[in-house]
Amino acid sequence: MLLIDSHCHLDLLQELNKNSKNINDLMKKTKKNHVKKMLSVCISITKFYNMIHLFNNISDIYFSFGVHPLYIDNLYSKQVLYSFANRKDVIAIGETGLDYSNIIYDQKIQKKVFIDHIQISKITKKPLIVHSRNSIVDTIKILSSSNIEKSGCIIHCFTENIKIAKIFLDLGCYISFSGIVTFKNAKIVQDSARYVPDDRILIETDSPYLAPEPYRGKTNEPAYLLEIAKFIAKLRCTTLENFAKNTTKNFQTLFPTTRI
Repeated sequence: MLLIDSHCHLDLLQELNKNSKNINDLMKKTKKNHVKKMLSVCISITKFYNMIHLFNNISDIYFSFGVHPLYIDNLYSKQVLYSFANRKDVIAIGETGLDYSNIIYDQKIQKKVFIDHIQISKITKKPLIVHSRNSIVDTIKILSSSNIEKSGCIIHCFTENIKIAKIFLDLGCYISFSGIVTFKNAKIVQDSARYVPDDRILIETDSPYLAPEPYRGKTNEPAYLLEIAKFIAKLRCTTLENFAKNTTKNFQTLFPTTRI
C-alpha cells in the first residue's frame, strides 16, 4: 500500500525539531505507516532555500515553490517567482491564494500575487496549490476566470461544504483533505469528504499543523497521514487499500514525474 502526503511543510517541521538529523527518524516512521512520498510545500522565497538544503538529496520528497498570501514581502516579484517555478526540482506552484483572516494583509496585493501564480502555473504547466481562508468568494471568482484546469489545481486543506466543493470540481480542481476531517465538530468537512469523487480526492497532513485525531494538539508529521486515510476510507465505506490506491493515482495523474 502506498500513501502520498500531497501537502506538508517539512522545513517548518524541522525548525520545530531544531535538529536536521531528525529527518532520518521521521522518514523511517513515515514509511512504516505506508507514507512513501510527500510534497514539501514552500511558503516564502527565503524558506525555499532552507527546504532545498535540507531535503534535496531525498528522492521521496518533492518540492513546490510559491509565496503564501501572508508571507508576501519585498523580496517578491513575478520575475523571481517565475525563475524559481521553472526549476526542474519544483513540480508544483504554491502555496498561493487568498487569506483574509488578518486585516493587516492587503487584499489587493494578495489578489495580484495570486494571479501571478496562476499565470506562471499555466506557463510552466505545473499544478497550482491554492490556500483559501475567509476568502472563498474571491478565490472562486479568480479561479473561475483563469481556465486553471489545463495546468491542474489543488484546493488544499478543504474545509467548505458540498456546494463549494462542487464549484471547485466543476472548475477542474482536485480537493485535498487534512486532519481537520477527523475532528468531532467537522461534520461539514466530513460530508464533503464523502462527496468528492474517487478521481478528484487527495489527502495531506499540512504538517507541522493540524494533527488528526488521536494526535490533535501535537506537532503533526507525514506519518499521521495514515490516520487521515483510515478515517476518510471509513467515511466513504471503502477499504483503506482502495482509498490509498485512488489518492495515489490522483497525485500521480497531476504529477506524472512522480509515477513509480
